[in-house]
Amino acid sequence: MKAAVRDRFGPPEVVEIREIDKPVPAEGEVLVRVRAASLNLGDWYAVTGRPYVGRTQMGLRKPKDNRLGVDYAGTVEAVGANVTQFRPGDDVFGGRNGAYAEYVCAREDRGIVPKPANVTFEEAAAVPVAALTALQGLRDKGQLQPGQKVLINGASGGVGTFAVQIAKALGAEVTGVCSTRNVDMVRSLGADDVIDYTHEDFTRTDRRYDLLLDVAGSRSWSACKRVLMPQATVVLVGGPKTNRLLGPLGHVIKLRAAGLLSSRNVTFFIAKFNKPDMVVLQELLESGKVTPVVDRRYELSEIADAFRYMGEGHCQAKVVVTVRGGAR
Repeated sequence: MKAAVRDRFGPPEVVEIREIDKPVPAEGEVLVRVRAASLNLGDWYAVTGRPYVGRTQMGLRKPKDNRLGVDYAGTVEAVGANVTQFRPGDDVFGGRNGAYAEYVCAREDRGIVPKPANVTFEEAAAVPVAALTALQGLRDKGQLQPGQKVLINGASGGVGTFAVQIAKALGAEVTGVCSTRNVDMVRSLGADDVIDYTHEDFTRTDRRYDLLLDVAGSRSWSACKRVLMPQATVVLVGGPKTNRLLGPLGHVIKLRAAGLLSSRNVTFFIAKFNKPDMVVLQELLESGKVTPVVDRRYELSEIADAFRYMGEGHCQAKVVVTVRGGAR
């Protein structure tokens, strides 16, 4: 089968399409014929090998695993022994290492669920990592309650577009921060208010928030705390990737350290795949409360171009890679 691989860290050009062995489902696994996959910032780090601190997990000199990708959507082609939840022909979506390929094997009891009929393969592939991050950040780490006011800094990116919709589904009053070209899109997702950071400093307004979901990581603690309620929570999801050694962790460390002297709770986390939360996302998609936003589409053979576009830093929502006619 064809798959996107890289044998060394570097620019997008290190990614190539290669023939590798087609996986065989083990006991409790399903073999999925991938129709579409999507890019996340973690995939970009896996290609570039940055920040360098991440190489303790990725591999010091070269990748421990040359496969790439996590998010996918497709059709079950075969099942291993004792699989009871899926059968060949089922359309599914989820997360599994090596998703930029024609086939992937996934455990039926982990991050895989049926794809709702009202979303395409491309839309479903855009969901897993970004939407899980938004859901777990708002509901679990942020403890968001109905009626609370939430500020989403970086509302037009992959995590941000899901965060706006999930926060509304949880009953919050949502303010999104984004650039001029994304204002209408963020408002269309249900945001009650949208702040264009090119014209207005969101840390200088007279509004106060119960929760800040910080995806962009663009402002200091001293600036952010001005718009936070005394007992507010700050959930750090991302930050600038310009620091070659620490990447977004530099921003995270600074804000967490500053928050120790405050009554506000500052926390950082990385989303984890689990079946119950994937079911929640499935239900939100099926009900129409969450609609994935796809910025650009590339073929698997064009995946280096997809990474190059992501590296420019101007993605609006999600970038999707189509595999074997995934739009059907």
